Amino acid sequence: MFFITILGVAIMFANSKSTNKSLFGYRYYTILTASMSPKLQVGDIIFVKIVDADEINVGDIITFNPSKSGDIYLTHRVIEKLENYDETGVTCFKTKGDANEDPDEVLIDEARVIGKETLCIRKMGYIIRFVQLRWYYVLIIVILFIVMLKVMGIYLELKSSEKSEDMSDHMEKVNKEK
Repeated sequence: MFFITILGVAIMFANSKSTNKSLFGYRYYTILTASMSPKLQVGDIIFVKIVDADEINVGDIITFNPSKSGDIYLTHRVIEKLENYDETGVTCFKTKGDANEDPDEVLIDEARVIGKETLCIRKMGYIIRFVQLRWYYVLIIVILFIVMLKVMGIYLELKSSEKSEDMSDHMEKVNKEK
C-alpha cells in the first residue's frame, strides 16, 4: 500500500502544470541536452534545492530560466558571480555548460535562478518521462501486480491447507496402525 501511495503522489507531482512546484524546497528536472556532459548526461534526473543568490558560488551548477518569459530551464555551471551588477544591488551569474566551448551569452539575474543542483540520479529521467507520458500503462501494471499478489496469496493458502490435511490424514493412519 505504501508503494501505491508513493507512486500516486509521484504521478500527481510529475503531471502538475505548476512552474513553482517543489517538495520540501526541492524540484527535479530531467536533463535533455548534453551541454553538461560528462557531469550530467541526457536522461539523468537532478534535484535542485531552491536557494537565494547569496548561497550560490562560482563552480556551483544552477538551474535557471534563460528568458524572462516561458517555461524553459537550463542547468549550467556558474563561472562568474557579479554582485551588485550595474549598481542596482542585483546579483547576476555568468554560466557555461561543461561541454560548451563558450560561456552563455546572457547574464542570469538572481530572479531567474531556481536553485542549485544537489543530487543526480543517472538515467532516472527516462523512467519519470515514461510515467509522465504514459501514466495509464503504469496504473495497469500496478493493478495487475496487485491482482497477481492476491492470486499468489490464495494459491499459497490453499497449498498450506492441503499440506495440513495431508499431514492430519497421515497422522490418522499412523494412529490406526498402532
